Amino acid sequence: MQIEELIERYGNDILRLCAVYLGDHQLAQDAFQETFLKAWKGLDNFRGDSSEKTWLSRIAVNTCRDLLRSGWLRMLKKSKPMEEIMELAAPAPNPEAAAVREATLALSGRYREVIVLYYYEGMQTSQIAKVLNLPENTVSTRLRRARVQLGRLLREEVEP
Repeated sequence: MQIEELIERYGNDILRLCAVYLGDHQLAQDAFQETFLKAWKGLDNFRGDSSEKTWLSRIAVNTCRDLLRSGWLRMLKKSKPMEEIMELAAPAPNPEAAAVREATLALSGRYREVIVLYYYEGMQTSQIAKVLNLPENTVSTRLRRARVQLGRLLREEVEP
């Protein structure tokens, strides 16, 4: 397995994951590069306990978390409008889908990450648990709570 093959197979998915997680196009590109740099350095240590995509997603999520925790990021002004960021994830087929994306971005990090991995990346709860290094029950609970919060956010948007 070569890093070029991984980028070819999973690059778009990882970039989309980073963009939705971080909410910033330039940061997503930085996280994407950092993710594949870490993957390249750790390629010899990949044991195959999970799929390549799960392994890369875990690296990407941890990289995004590190970026969000960094002190300089707090002072960094967002560089791109949300509309451009959401273009990285496939275009919204209708206004309702766009509203769901915006509501997803409004969730706190712990809830946003499970929604993104489950709905946008199509992962099962067991895969998400591996990516986030959490018990599967915790992932299920976060998904349930995230859905409730999404419902509230979407109702607020509809009601005047």
